[in-house]
Amino acid sequence: MTRASQIALPLDWSAGGSNDGPLLVGTSNADAVRYLRHPATWPVRTAVLTGPRGSGRSLMGRLFAGETGGRVIDGHDSVPEEEIFHAWNAAQASGAPLLIIADAPPTDWNVALPDLRSRLAAVPVLTIGEPDDCLARDLIEALFAQRGMALAPGVASYVVPRMERSYAMIHRVVAALDAASLEKGGGISVRLTRETLLSQGLLDPDLLERQDADTCR
Repeated sequence: MTRASQIALPLDWSAGGSNDGPLLVGTSNADAVRYLRHPATWPVRTAVLTGPRGSGRSLMGRLFAGETGGRVIDGHDSVPEEEIFHAWNAAQASGAPLLIIADAPPTDWNVALPDLRSRLAAVPVLTIGEPDDCLARDLIEALFAQRGMALAPGVASYVVPRMERSYAMIHRVVAALDAASLEKGGGISVRLTRETLLSQGLLDPDLLERQDADTCR
């Protein structure tokens, strides 16, 4: 089976900026990535990208801006409504696309400006879902690679079926194992992983003895 991070895309977004790791693409974000790659097909020159924090949405925004020359507003509540309104109008006039990154779709925003509210009603909303097993595994391995740390074979594959499948949990797991490795002064083994994550309540104890086949390759 093809790995989730190897879904075929029109172009390669596998390399981020100088301070970014690669953008891993799986079932949870593939549709959003494909849409961002083709702004010429957008019904309006603006889109909203939503998803959990830690899901790579800001990295997607930076890649989008670098490739298209468009503007990215990372956090709809980080700028005044008037600025978003003028940015929307500028995108339509210039043709340079506008991407707004937010925690929720515009229908959940408290928008006071009627003209902005009506414009946002026509904007496509792209949603990043929580990661599937394959993407979660790849993200754990990639985050450790960014730290210059190698996991023992099977660590990520052991963790993923026994943890909550969310971006927030992935970052908690990586932080806990990073700290444990520094404290112990050694590599990250399956045994250390089990002891560390179980003691911090990051693994489901009912799933510790689960036997899993790797279906990501």
